[in-house]
Amino acid sequence: MTHAFSDSVDGYPRDSANSFDRSRPSIHDAAGSVLDPVDAQAEDYDEEYFTDSDDPDPDRFVNFSLLSHLAVRLRDKVPRGTHVKSSIPYPRAFTGKDIVSTIQSQIQRELLINHGISTADRRIALQVARSLQQQLFFYEVEWGDKPLQDGVEDVYMFLDDIEGTSEGPREREELPTAVITTLTKCYASICTEGEPCYSFTCPRRHVNWLNTVDPAVISSLPESEINRQSIIYKTISQEEQYIQDLDTVEALFIKPLRRATHIMSATRLDEFIEEVFSNILDLRECNKRLIEALYVRQREQAPIIQKIGDVFLEAARSFRYAYPTYVGRLPLAEKRFKDEMEENAELRLFFEECARQSARQQESRRLDVKHLLNRPPEHLQKYPLALEAIMKATTDGNPDVYYLAEAIQAIKSLQGVAQLRTFQTAMGKGPTGKWEWHDLVPKDVREGLSKTETKRQHIIFELIKGEMAYVKDLESIETMYIQPLRVTEPPIIPRERLNSFISDVYHNYSEIYAHHRNLLNRLHEIQREEHPTIKSVTAPLLDAALNFRDAYMEYIPNYPIAAYRIDDENANNPEFRAFAENCVRHPDAHRLDMKNFIYRPIPRLLRYELLLKNILEETPAGHEDCEAIPEVLEIIKSIGKDTEPGVQSAKQKVQLWCYNANLVFKTGESVDMDLLNENRSLVHAGKLLRQPDTGFEWSGWTELFVLLFDNYLVLTKPKEKDGYTKYHVNRRPIPLDLLNLASFNDPPIQRSTSILRLGLGSNKHTDDRGTPSALGSGVPDSAGDPRLLYPCTILYTGRLGGLYTLYTESPQARAEWKQKLDEALVLRKVVQESNKVFEMDPLSTDTFFVPTMSASNTAPSWNHENAFTGKVTCSVPFTTADGRELVAIGCAEGVWIGFRHDSKSMRRVLHLKMVTQCAMLEDFGMFLVLADKALFAYHIEALVPSSPQSAHTSQTPQRVNGTRDVHFFSVGQQGGRTLVIYMKKKGLDSVFRVLEPVVEKINERSKAPASFTSRFGIRPARSEWFRLYREFFLPSESFDLVFLKAKIAILCTKGFEIMDLADFKSVTIPLRDDGHERLAKRCESCKPVGMFRVDNEFLLCYDEFGIYVNKHGSPSRTSGTIEWEGTAERVAMHWPYILLFDSRFIEVRQVSTGLLAQIIPGNEIRCIWDGRGASSGTVPTSGEAPKQPMNLEPRVHAVTSVPEPPHGQPNQGGRTRTIAQHVFELTPTVLLYTPEPLTSPSNSAYFAQSSSPPHSPSFVQNTLTHSTSWK
Repeated sequence: MTHAFSDSVDGYPRDSANSFDRSRPSIHDAAGSVLDPVDAQAEDYDEEYFTDSDDPDPDRFVNFSLLSHLAVRLRDKVPRGTHVKSSIPYPRAFTGKDIVSTIQSQIQRELLINHGISTADRRIALQVARSLQQQLFFYEVEWGDKPLQDGVEDVYMFLDDIEGTSEGPREREELPTAVITTLTKCYASICTEGEPCYSFTCPRRHVNWLNTVDPAVISSLPESEINRQSIIYKTISQEEQYIQDLDTVEALFIKPLRRATHIMSATRLDEFIEEVFSNILDLRECNKRLIEALYVRQREQAPIIQKIGDVFLEAARSFRYAYPTYVGRLPLAEKRFKDEMEENAELRLFFEECARQSARQQESRRLDVKHLLNRPPEHLQKYPLALEAIMKATTDGNPDVYYLAEAIQAIKSLQGVAQLRTFQTAMGKGPTGKWEWHDLVPKDVREGLSKTETKRQHIIFELIKGEMAYVKDLESIETMYIQPLRVTEPPIIPRERLNSFISDVYHNYSEIYAHHRNLLNRLHEIQREEHPTIKSVTAPLLDAALNFRDAYMEYIPNYPIAAYRIDDENANNPEFRAFAENCVRHPDAHRLDMKNFIYRPIPRLLRYELLLKNILEETPAGHEDCEAIPEVLEIIKSIGKDTEPGVQSAKQKVQLWCYNANLVFKTGESVDMDLLNENRSLVHAGKLLRQPDTGFEWSGWTELFVLLFDNYLVLTKPKEKDGYTKYHVNRRPIPLDLLNLASFNDPPIQRSTSILRLGLGSNKHTDDRGTPSALGSGVPDSAGDPRLLYPCTILYTGRLGGLYTLYTESPQARAEWKQKLDEALVLRKVVQESNKVFEMDPLSTDTFFVPTMSASNTAPSWNHENAFTGKVTCSVPFTTADGRELVAIGCAEGVWIGFRHDSKSMRRVLHLKMVTQCAMLEDFGMFLVLADKALFAYHIEALVPSSPQSAHTSQTPQRVNGTRDVHFFSVGQQGGRTLVIYMKKKGLDSVFRVLEPVVEKINERSKAPASFTSRFGIRPARSEWFRLYREFFLPSESFDLVFLKAKIAILCTKGFEIMDLADFKSVTIPLRDDGHERLAKRCESCKPVGMFRVDNEFLLCYDEFGIYVNKHGSPSRTSGTIEWEGTAERVAMHWPYILLFDSRFIEVRQVSTGLLAQIIPGNEIRCIWDGRGASSGTVPTSGEAPKQPMNLEPRVHAVTSVPEPPHGQPNQGGRTRTIAQHVFELTPTVLLYTPEPLTSPSNSAYFAQSSSPPHSPSFVQNTLTHSTSWK
């Protein structure tokens, strides 16, 4: 029996408008089963079934449009089980829902193949099930006649399973028969692609329209009209085939690709589909609208279509955006497809499987991806040919001729826009990117333009094409350089420096790229709208110039810094050098290196100027560009002009960095001049000559390259090697704080060529009292060089300094050097005054005097008639019980106490001779004094009563030591004890006694009345206020003792002896192992003066240098020693600075870096308090300094001698001439920051200061920065 389903039942209309939809190909997986994107249940079911079969394509012999085939599949696949109905169990039974679900899983892919429909609608499956029920293929177990429902209410069984005991199903002699029209491509099951069936309306039959029209009508038509109608119907047929191909792209490639996440990640998959297939589905929608319009016209005017041009004209309008976009992207799509196919094996297998699937469907047409991707441009090119053929066959007077001509012109214009899109999308790459204006403009249009306008259009096109290349290069910066630098493992540049490098080199290029990307988009839009002739591009250029001004103002001044960073990384990083060389070979690099790419924005502005001027020259009078172009030119010119100061500033910064990187010091003589500081500036640089150190002329004059920075003068000898110039430092760099101009007026000398120079002094350093070498005393040789040399004599007052005489080759050069040196010295003085770390705050200026050298032999000791107090030697601040802030000052004639900063309040409280050291133990109310090598202890209340009762406190001191042999003492805390350690000499040994104050004894009132002699220290040898805690000796001469956290450090001739008081075990540092021979010799020849903790290191200070060591005593920094500018007689610490006392100046350095922070000049300046020996709870010991912000409380005292008045000035009252000793405390200041160094070029407001190369580390800035407020 044959059973056919009506169209009303299946719910799918069958008119000719969508007949081509029924031949859509299905989508198969690797096993040959249907993959349904909606119904996962069906997909799982198919996979389960096909895994049991060895046949790679078990469905190839199944025709799902035949009911008998479906019946067999249902019998094989329906799930059987035991179901109960009316309390009776039925084995091998199934429900109506099981039947419908099984049929649905089988026919769903047929719906997709024949209709291109992916649906979960089960109505067709339900109708098939009911047809099988009517033919008794299965029965309801209670033999009810109710129609089958898609539910579980009824239970069914096959007749073959009625016994329920057979091992397998018995073959049925007859199967249900019917043709399921919904599932066939045609109305006959025998219809195939190659042989259409008997049906007159079979969609597989290439229908000749003549066969569909009444012969009487045909006979009445002229031959031209018959030909015209044939072309129209053929065009419609081609349109149907084209849409079918686009459907194939979606069904066969796009949808399966979206699910094939094993090929690549979902994100990359979406990008690949977007780039390769672009907007091809939008094209399908446009062409569907066209075919629907053609069907409507066919229906309205059948059998003879009178007018069709208006349909294609409207289609051309709808194509205007979609087709140019697709065609423009096609070259990039093909390239992406090719690259991905070469790199991704999974993708190749996927497309090969797709090709096999199309072959299984017996598709006679080409269905490979590349062919289908090229179908839209090929089809677009066919429209004008078809329409021209229709128009040629159209009789005169037919209004369709006009519409056809307009449609042809519109589509040809569309092809031109598509070609233009191809050029724009290429962005200068490939053959299409090399097209010129004449390649994109039709010949008839070119011939219709004047010579001037043609040239103008050429220049406009060149501007747009150049903008495309520029934007592409900016994109390449990201793709070629930044992304690889960020993601490459192992990193090309260390991660901690990478962000800084990218910021310094590429800076704000992304801002510039964004501005020019927008500009290019607007230029492309104008090009597409006005093609082939463009009226003006000035408006977008003017808008862009106003917008990108700030970005260029920031970018251009940074270029010197960027170029330096690239060169520096190339020179020091082999991995980066290899990376940069590899990038040059990149196809997008055009054989240019990284510096060319970052330089690209600068000449682009100049190119705008040139092109706009050329456009203006070819622009006719009265054109809007005649007024607009000069405005754009003015803006672009101003950018270059306004960035010049920033460029100069950046160049100077880079110059400083280059000098810093290329300065070469002699081993162990390196000096950190802080050249990487943001505010450092180079004042002047140039060539100077120096006389040879030997007396023989053949050694030649030494040519020096002298660098004058704003903080140092550096003499160097340039040497070039491998293309790099290194500056070898010839003499120790001279701080400007210690530089004086001695003479710039000496007469010139003539350069001599005699073998022996008699009478010519060398420029070896002399002492401060020396004079310049006699110049010009040698008689010039008449045959010698006639050039004159002009001497410049400078004085370096540092430890390694002296008089330097250098020579210029002209008086103008000498005058210039003098001017620059004067400017630098004035600048340095202003900067240091504004940024000084410490200032001298006077404690006493009119109390302490000593006689002059001439009067010292006859001057009496201090008494009420004369004011000679002797040399000030020590001091200590303290606070009394009643809160008075006082200071005790010791000198040769006793101890004075007074209020701080009140010189007139100073009173002599102790009449002791040769006081050399004092300390205050406030917790015990005790004052310690070392006078004439005897150590005394006093009640502070006896010296400075704080109440009427304390005025009666005994002034009788306790003599701490028995004999006059104490050289120094030190006070500190260790293990919760307050200890006093003094040293006395015994032969060549140093004997140390460790004492601990006894509180009970100190607080006892003295029972014996104070005698006259007790005030002068005549007491029993034994001290009752102290008990002996430890005693030890050291077989070496000792100079000082420093308390550490758990140990003590003894400064001796051997170095620094670190000792544990518990067991007296000790070790000497710095260690002088193999490899440190030079350091060992240096330490033996110098005197240790201080030791300070710096984080996990110690800074060991000698009188000439300092060195950092680790906790084991080994040198911890590769920089070696820090050479002091002076000779440190004493050293003190005020965190985070150390203060080194030379007799001529105080040298202030950062304790963590050794950087010179300040020079405080003075005359016979000495340290009289280094922070030790004051209140035990407020001042840390010398060796242990807390890492904390700078404390503004003074911790160091100094004394300096005021030079005696010049001869000839009268003395006051005819008294003996005296020298005043001013006592100061060094008070930390809050640093003043000024905008910038006075000699550095003013930075543009648009120039962002770079933070690289990395700064020398600093804790408290003492240099100029960009702020004008107190901090």
